[in-house]
Amino acid sequence: MARDFYDVLGVSRGASAEEIQQAYRNLARRHHPDVNKDPRAEERFKELGEAYSVLSDPGTRARYDRFGEDFRKVPEDWEERVGAGAGAGGGGGRRVRVVRGFDGETGGAGVDFEDLFGSFFGAGGGGAGGVRMDVPGADQEAELPLTVEEAYRGGRRGLTLGGAEGQRSYEVDVPPGVTDGQRIRLAGQGGRGSGDGPAGDLFLRVRIEPHPRFRLDGRNIHVRLPVTPWEAALGASVPVPVPGGTAKVTVPAGSSSGRRLRLRGEGMPNPRGTAGDLYAEISVKVPPHPDDRERELFGKLAAASSFNPRRAS
Repeated sequence: MARDFYDVLGVSRGASAEEIQQAYRNLARRHHPDVNKDPRAEERFKELGEAYSVLSDPGTRARYDRFGEDFRKVPEDWEERVGAGAGAGGGGGRRVRVVRGFDGETGGAGVDFEDLFGSFFGAGGGGAGGVRMDVPGADQEAELPLTVEEAYRGGRRGLTLGGAEGQRSYEVDVPPGVTDGQRIRLAGQGGRGSGDGPAGDLFLRVRIEPHPRFRLDGRNIHVRLPVTPWEAALGASVPVPVPGGTAKVTVPAGSSSGRRLRLRGEGMPNPRGTAGDLYAEISVKVPPHPDDRERELFGKLAAASSFNPRRAS
């Protein structure tokens, strides 16, 4: 049985939206694969994202509270439709049962949806007292893995998903600057309805894969910037990689490893506001195998300089 989403985030079932958000932020920061090198961190990070996506949406949270892990099988407006169906049956119609998957204290109880919705809507729909209803398909959710570059640029992206109805292929319009955990809605691409009920929607939750060079923090991008000892000492204008290509950054004279340079607006795009920033962290590199001339020049520098980084300032 899947873990309870409240337990995943470490909050009570009565937690407020703010408490859920704060718990997710704290745990996601701790278990992000770029920060936590535990082999299980990525799986834990994905579990946290799924739990937050469900509990942060009031409607989805309500369905989860009622039906437990089977909540995705239930249409979003099932209560409204059940009420309408019960009224349509008149005095001789079937009596509607409400089944709760969670009792608020213990775990979720299994729900027989065929039996549940059969009693709601009637098997044949034409008998005396029967209730006929077109049931909409359930909304579905899947993961959309993207590289940092794909998330930065956006564009068309092919995706194939498997399920009970077999494999289905989709063409997804990814907006530039999508962030980890953001959802993209494909209207009418979810579960099929019964009768003339419309299909549900498919929600694709973005998962930005770890990158060997870039680290994301919201819309901000962090990258290492290797520089030579003379560029760090004398200052220089050097290229720095960004997901869309390269940019130029000025290394101030006297820079040491660890110094961060900010490139405003060079982070992830934001179609609805201000783009993120790019932070280039200087890393001073020396020649791994200096030739004779380089050794000679470094020797002269050592003899001429009084600089001692180990001396207390």
